Amino acid sequence: MAVFGSTDDMYEVLGNLWKELFKDKEWASKFRESNLTIKFTIDSPSGEIWLLPDKEESVVCGKVDRKPDIEMFLKGDDCHKFWMKELNLPLALATGKIKAKGPVNKILKFLPMLKSAYEMYPKIAREHKII
Repeated sequence: MAVFGSTDDMYEVLGNLWKELFKDKEWASKFRESNLTIKFTIDSPSGEIWLLPDKEESVVCGKVDRKPDIEMFLKGDDCHKFWMKELNLPLALATGKIKAKGPVNKILKFLPMLKSAYEMYPKIAREHKII
């Protein structure tokens, strides 16, 4: 059975993850300073999650009419495994479980910001009863 039963379930869990991160003033400041627009294109269930550096509502679950600096493509279950540290990023990129599109220097600029999400995700997953 899939971790996320529907797109709405996925948006609830992953949207909450990013919204919680943006409540951390230090993290939000670093992200906004990066000036990166990030798009997660997720399949099974299908959806998009956007991180926007220049909007008050910095997390958008759904379509946005804008070009991302970085786009990550992955399945919902692989996304969950990634945040649970069960899926190694270099290996996932090498095997195609995660595909990244965008300039390497911008992707490398974003990677250190993921540490806080790794730390926060298990708590959010437990609150939403998916682990």
